[in-house]
Amino acid sequence: MSVLTRDEAQTRAELLDVHRYTIELDLTSGDDTFGSRTAIRFSARSDGDTFVEVKPAELRSVTLDGQPLDPETLDGNRLPLKNLTAGEHELRVHADMRYSRTGEGMHRFTDPTDGETYVYTQLFLDDVQRVFAAFDQPDLKAVFELSVQAPEDWTVLANGITRHTGNGLWQAAPTPLISTYLVAVAAGPWHSVSTEHRGLPFGLHCRRSLAPYLDADADELLDVTRACFDRYHEKFDEPYPFDSYDQAFVPEFNAGAMENPGLVTFRDEFVYRSAVTDTERQTRAMVVAHEMAHMWFGDLVTLKWWDDIWLNESFAEYMGYQTLTEATRFTDTWTDFGVTRKSWGYDADQRPSTHPVAPEAVDDTASALLNFDGISYAKGASALRQLVAWLGEKDFLAGINNHFARHKFANATLADFIDNLASATERDVHAWADAWLRTTGVDTLTPRVAPGDNGTCALTVDRAGSRPHRIAVGLYDRDLGDDGGHLALRERLHLDLPQDGAHPIGKRPALLLLNDGDLSYAKVRFDPESFETVRKDLSGLPTPLTRAVVWNALRDAVRDGELAPTAYLETARTHLPLETDLAIVQGVLAFAATHIADRYLTPEERPAALATLSELCRDLIRRTEDGDNPGLRLIAVRHRIDVAAHPDTIAAWLADGTVPGGPELDPELRWRVLARLAVLGATDEAAIAAELERDPSATGQEGAARCRAALPDPEAKSRAWDAMFASDDLSNYLFTATAAGFWQPEQADLVREYVPRYYADAVAVADRRGPAIAEAAGRWAFPAHAVDAENLHLGEECLRNANPVPALHRKLVDQLDDLARALRVQRNRSDQETQDV
Repeated sequence: MSVLTRDEAQTRAELLDVHRYTIELDLTSGDDTFGSRTAIRFSARSDGDTFVEVKPAELRSVTLDGQPLDPETLDGNRLPLKNLTAGEHELRVHADMRYSRTGEGMHRFTDPTDGETYVYTQLFLDDVQRVFAAFDQPDLKAVFELSVQAPEDWTVLANGITRHTGNGLWQAAPTPLISTYLVAVAAGPWHSVSTEHRGLPFGLHCRRSLAPYLDADADELLDVTRACFDRYHEKFDEPYPFDSYDQAFVPEFNAGAMENPGLVTFRDEFVYRSAVTDTERQTRAMVVAHEMAHMWFGDLVTLKWWDDIWLNESFAEYMGYQTLTEATRFTDTWTDFGVTRKSWGYDADQRPSTHPVAPEAVDDTASALLNFDGISYAKGASALRQLVAWLGEKDFLAGINNHFARHKFANATLADFIDNLASATERDVHAWADAWLRTTGVDTLTPRVAPGDNGTCALTVDRAGSRPHRIAVGLYDRDLGDDGGHLALRERLHLDLPQDGAHPIGKRPALLLLNDGDLSYAKVRFDPESFETVRKDLSGLPTPLTRAVVWNALRDAVRDGELAPTAYLETARTHLPLETDLAIVQGVLAFAATHIADRYLTPEERPAALATLSELCRDLIRRTEDGDNPGLRLIAVRHRIDVAAHPDTIAAWLADGTVPGGPELDPELRWRVLARLAVLGATDEAAIAAELERDPSATGQEGAARCRAALPDPEAKSRAWDAMFASDDLSNYLFTATAAGFWQPEQADLVREYVPRYYADAVAVADRRGPAIAEAAGRWAFPAHAVDAENLHLGEECLRNANPVPALHRKLVDQLDDLARALRVQRNRSDQETQDV
């Protein structure tokens, strides 16, 4: 299949104006394919040749202005349109299209709980071609009018209000001008919760088997939806631009959510079947806020080409966190952003695959798909947060509203965005954009404290990097009250970097913290005295966001080889039992287990690290015995299961169906325990089958796949490998579950033979099955546990010689860089120990 290049898109946009698509989909023609009829009304500005994209199972007929075209001229996904004359045209395409099992195009899913079937579209970035013929590029906006023939008991959702006209036929209201990738359909026997707000229909939808769980959370979801909707109307001059707002929770969804106008689709793990923490509820609420922001930035005003994807995602990411903080009970969202999202951006920005937030050239759609990463989301949102700190929110929102007014229902570029911001301020926004959006890498800020007269000190900040920063500097003194060990904020300075000369700070503080408040995007270091304070008194810092900045600094120091992994573990062991913020506890435990225990320490050191983490989790469980903090207890129980080195305790929990003192083991915890028992060789196929009979849901199927792949048995490993790489039967979710179970550090010897096999087999399956499986193969099926030079060599050889598809190539580049970093951390530690001896 040919990917669309920027040059081709520009040429086609100069030739065509696309007016309206009339689309008829028939979802009653079988389990494998569906019918697709498309009429496209467009005009050509001059005589010329072009093409339309379509990826059919069978192309039945094509007519242009009533004259038949030969379906045999279809070349891959391109149907040539030769000798167009200037003026109006109508193209009609009749095709049979394949349902997808990988979350791309029109995904089809049968619920194992009740046998009901659901289909939904995911047309981003260029998958509209899997559903209907289209001039598939974002700047050829058009009106879309859809009708859908569905089974009689189904409900059909779309971008506009739908109505059932009888005999299973549904008609959707025509859309305003939108881009092809934003068209959406979701059909099936949905369970729906409907309401109205400000005169608009609002709806929540999920599979019938999830109905009780959606009903339990419907009030919370609708409260967040209404609060964000109202807050956006306070921020934005342009009213919500579509006729309804539906949120559908759909199965086997690849992304977190998709901003289809009027019909946002979410992965249905957000309909919680099991207990979750309040931080997880906050994350779900943030996704709701993020996708709603897209209704303006992305849907009303759309990028012209994919090099400006950050305009969509960075804006929605920033607005999602900020608006949630302003409009809902989730008032501490930036702590979670600092712990979970910012580290994603920092990591991505230090790999060879890094790119500017706003890259100068994205040559084609395959390259564009690779930029949906921590840079376009987390770094871009951090840049916007820094911009607001520098510009002021009033001027920022004025510029945003200028942008909406000038480009509504049209397309815009980075240059348009910056010009519109500049129109609202005297500051040099263009220079800011060049420094922040056109550069790569993470700046590092290091404090230098020099003594002055009369016991005073002065601060100078060394900046490794080129960006200007507006940061806060927290000066903390020890508060030796009744409890001792607390740190009190003496003063928060505001500095612009680079700075002119040293800044007086009075007497030396116990802790000097750069970027306190986390308003900029940079790694920060500590002066020696401050580092000692951190090690002794980190938990005594007064606010979660300040503690998050400190934990991120420690994390970065470990990754950069400047702090021993064991020192991080010791700090966690000392201070995490006293932590109150759930996002911090979850983030620190995840980094300690996944990166430090599994990768940065040698296999010989790993048991001691797991023992430390197990003791830490036991402390947290004991601390929460009074039931005051069920979220913290749930996090501790989850991680206690994951780091168990011996099966007895968690096997007893599974047998009893509860952790002593709670919680009871719901399906998520039962599968988590069983997966760990499988790794430890303390369960078998019979137990997995019994658990699946107890929980035959889609989530149960994934749990069973993970457990079976995790069994320390050669035959089980062989079956799992063949399921992933020798057949194409696994859906995207079952592939991921199998991959997540396959590699285990405890089983390194057992799976050693599969490490060299991985590279050839991953390349082959990515070639056959497309970008979604390629991404899953690179992310989940990669042998990350094998931190050795041989694995690194095999991967580098694959990149040189095997020509993996772009999605897999990008993942391998990232994985191998992480692997090389882990090797460096291990080597640095070994060298330091040798020098100490």
